[in-house]
Amino acid sequence: MNAIKPLLGIGVSVGVLAGVWTFASVELTWITWVAFVAWACFFAAGGGTAGLAKGLAANLAGVFWGWVISQGLDSVSGSTLALALMVTVVGFVLCVEAALPLLSFIPGGFAGTAVFFGTGFDLGGVLVAVVAGALLGIVSEKLGAVLQSAIDGRSPAPTTPTPTPAT
Repeated sequence: MNAIKPLLGIGVSVGVLAGVWTFASVELTWITWVAFVAWACFFAAGGGTAGLAKGLAANLAGVFWGWVISQGLDSVSGSTLALALMVTVVGFVLCVEAALPLLSFIPGGFAGTAVFFGTGFDLGGVLVAVVAGALLGIVSEKLGAVLQSAIDGRSPAPTTPTPTPAT
């Protein structure tokens, strides 16, 4: 139980939010699974505001490069060789763009391209779900910390400094 206790807050938070997201996204006919990929990227990129920025930026860059490939496919009549060459170039780009700190989470770029392809090139649906997943990541992390503080019987750490009264 000692190994599990530190994970209870995040576990409850993620579990509840995953259920809420699944219900809401299905009812709204949004792409449920794509948000889970972006949510995972948030945690894999380190969480916090840095993980939010890096995960989301890399996912969106990957979606963009997937969209570029889809536009290229229209102009070459769906040739398998052309697709392979475009994927080769984009794979290279997804790696070298990581020289930019905001795009340094390479797996997020590949995930963004993959979800775009996996939805049959549904750009609008993917963009909504990727942003939702990133936001679910930050909310689940913050809510998990609050819950974990309650489980541990301590006050959560303040997120903003309390101003000191003037004397």
